[in-house]
Amino acid sequence: MLANYHTHSKYCDGKNTPREMIDTAIEKGFDVLGFSGHGYTAFDFSYCMTETDKYLAELEKLRDEYRGKIDILIGVEEDMRYFVDRSRYDYIIGSSHYFVIEGRNLPPSATLIGGKYQHIDSSFQCMKECVDIFDGDTVALAKSYYESFCDYILARKPDIVGHFDLITKFDEMEAPIFLGDPRYTRLAEKYMERVADVDCIFEVNTGAISRGYRTLPYPAQNLLHILKKHGAKITLTSDCHAAENLDCFYTESKKLLSDIGFEYLTLLTSDGVKKEYLK
Repeated sequence: MLANYHTHSKYCDGKNTPREMIDTAIEKGFDVLGFSGHGYTAFDFSYCMTETDKYLAELEKLRDEYRGKIDILIGVEEDMRYFVDRSRYDYIIGSSHYFVIEGRNLPPSATLIGGKYQHIDSSFQCMKECVDIFDGDTVALAKSYYESFCDYILARKPDIVGHFDLITKFDEMEAPIFLGDPRYTRLAEKYMERVADVDCIFEVNTGAISRGYRTLPYPAQNLLHILKKHGAKITLTSDCHAAENLDCFYTESKKLLSDIGFEYLTLLTSDGVKKEYLK
């Protein structure tokens, strides 16, 4: 089976309508397409959904229209800083896109949202601002990110954990901020160990590859080995913002996962949870 659960449309920061996404998914041979618009965040309208009711109604209509051609699931990507009404969706992806910055002497470079929230991944410049806010202490930055995100994962138990090590998104663009630093590696592994046994599906996310930021998916391979050791459930997603990238790096990622030792991907369908074996 071919599936993607991390799909953004024009209802948030995607480039295509839901119908365009579905038609492309069918052309590419997908069996399941899950939509995951960015959940509403009252403190930042720059990329979240502001017409959630309309989003849900249109996807319900499209699900009925395309029944028998492709399995449509209606999800949401919830930011850990602003919970959604979980009962309205087939599944939620739990992600962390912001730092909450309080009690710090902020540098001139800081461009906080509402004087409190700092984007993590909207641009390379935003990540450099994060480093400045933490006075250049990248380990303190990573600890702040992972501590709060892992607390959320353990308490909320989202159906899918979104891009676990998102803070490394831009590490292949210039000199690495995190990757290659053994202090960061030890820290990230410690936090992955902390959540690896939680009853969630961890996504292997190729989205940064399609946008030219990375050459390999999240999480990093050392973190994937920890998930494998713990018998964690994984699924493959493209974090798709443009229809042509729905299956970005899927073949290569499946081989990577198989080489690590994963036997199958965990798939959500309208008929329940299924397995896609990698060999």
